[in-house]
Amino acid sequence: MAVKKACEMFPKNLIEDLHKWGRMKQTGVSLRYMMEFGSKPTERNLLISAQFLHKELPIRVARRALELQTLPYGLSDKPAVLKVRDWYLESFRDMRAFPEIKDSNDEKEFTQMIKAVKVRHNNVVPMMALGVNQLKKGMNSGTLDEIHQFLDRFYLSRIGIRMLIGQHVELHNPNPPLHTVGYIHTKMSPMEVARNASEDARSICFREYGSAPEINIYGDPSFTFPYVPTHLHLMMYELVKNSLRAVQERFVDSDRVAPPIRIIVADGIEDVTIKVSDEGGGIPRSGLPKIFTYLYSTARNPLVEELELGPADVPVTMAGYGYGLPISRLYARYFGGDLQIISMEGYGTDAYLHLSRLGDSQEPLP
Repeated sequence: MAVKKACEMFPKNLIEDLHKWGRMKQTGVSLRYMMEFGSKPTERNLLISAQFLHKELPIRVARRALELQTLPYGLSDKPAVLKVRDWYLESFRDMRAFPEIKDSNDEKEFTQMIKAVKVRHNNVVPMMALGVNQLKKGMNSGTLDEIHQFLDRFYLSRIGIRMLIGQHVELHNPNPPLHTVGYIHTKMSPMEVARNASEDARSICFREYGSAPEINIYGDPSFTFPYVPTHLHLMMYELVKNSLRAVQERFVDSDRVAPPIRIIVADGIEDVTIKVSDEGGGIPRSGLPKIFTYLYSTARNPLVEELELGPADVPVTMAGYGYGLPISRLYARYFGGDLQIISMEGYGTDAYLHLSRLGDSQEPLP
C-alpha cells in the first residue's frame, strides 16, 4: 500500500498553516503558576485559560506533527506512526478551526473540543511503540540514538499537552476533591501515593506469579506537598513493578523467603526524594546505559504486530515494551525533578526519584 503523504490527505492551506504555527515560540508554565491561577476558577479565569490554550496548544501540536513527518530511517512511513501523525493533524485542524474565544459559552465549547482531542490521543504511546518496534527489526541498537532523542522530545511534549488540557478541563469540576486545583493536589501525601501504587503493582505481581514480595514504606505519614498525584502514581507503580518482578524471578525457586522491597520517602528543602530499594539481583554495569532507552526490556513483549490496534485493544500496562523507565523519568523532569538508578550486580537496585518541592521550574519545552 502506498504511503499517503499528509499533503495528499489534508487540505494544502492546513499544511501551510501547520508549518507557520510549528515555527512559533512555545510558552511554558510552572506547577506553582497552574496552582495559583487555578485556585480561583472564576468565569474570567477560565476564559483567560482557554484563550491561552487556544493559541498555545496548536503551536505544540504543530511542532510534533511536523516532526512526525521527518523521522529518520523511514519511521515516518510505518503504518502505526502514520496513524499517530493523522491524530495530530486532525487535532491541529480542530483547534485552528475553532473561532476566537470571547465569552463563557465559547469557553465551554472549546473545553469540550480539547477534551475530545485528549481522548483521541489516549493511545499515542503504545501506537508509537508499535511503529518503532516495526522499525527495530531491521536495525542495530546504535542507529536508534536519533529515535530515542525524538521519542524523549515527543513524549515530554505529550505530557505537557495532556497536563494543560487536563488541568483546564478539571477546573470545570463543580465538586472538586478537597485540596485539589485541577490535576494538582495541594496537600499530596507521597506516602499515601506510594502505598496505593505499591498495592496496584503487587496485585499485578500476584496475577502473574501467584505471589508477591512484601513492601515496607518508611517516612513521615503526615508530610504533604503540592504535586500531581497521577504523575507520582505512574512513576511509583513502574519502579515498584520492576522491583517486584526482579525479586520474584530471583527467588522463585529458592527456599529463602523473598526479601521485602523498601520504599523511603525523604522530605528535603528543595526536593522530595523517594528511594525504591530491592534485592532482585541488580543490573550488570554494561546494561545500565540501556535502561533509559526505549525498547529495552527484559520482559516479554506484549505488542502483537498482527493486531490492527483499536483504542480498546491496546495493552494497559507499559511493562514489556521498554517504556516504563524512560517515560517515568520524563514525568519526573516535567516538573523539575529527575530519576536515577544505581545498581549492584549480584545484589539489587536502588531507584532514586527526585521531585522538585518548589514547583517554580518552567515546563521543559522540546
